[in-house]
Amino acid sequence: MADAGVPWTALSDGVVLTVRLTPRGGRDSIDGIEQMADGRAVLKVRVRAVPSEGEANAALVKVIARAVHLPLRSIEIVAGATTRVKRLRIAGDAATLTARLRDMIAAQE
Repeated sequence: MADAGVPWTALSDGVVLTVRLTPRGGRDSIDGIEQMADGRAVLKVRVRAVPSEGEANAALVKVIARAVHLPLRSIEIVAGATTRVKRLRIAGDAATLTARLRDMIAAQE
C-alpha cells in the first residue's frame, strides 16, 4: 500500500521506510525526499556520527525516532546495515505513522 513518490510502505503492524544515510554529514537532520536513479524514493538523512561500529546506524535510529515521536525500540534496521541505502521497520499503527511521516516531510518543505 505505497503511494508513488514516498519512501515508505504501510504494513498491517507498522511502516517500512527507505533511507539514504550520509554519515559524517556535519549535523543530524532529515533533508527531504529524493528520487534515486532506479526510480525509488528515499528519505535523505544525515548524521554527525562516523560509519564505524554501528555509530551512524544508531544515530539514524535516534533521528527517525525523534522525528516520528517514538521510542528507539520501535525502530529497527531490517536491510542495508552496511550500505548507504537502508530499510527501517517502524512498529506501530500504520495510519498514525504515515500521517507523522507526511507531517515530517511537510515541515521540511
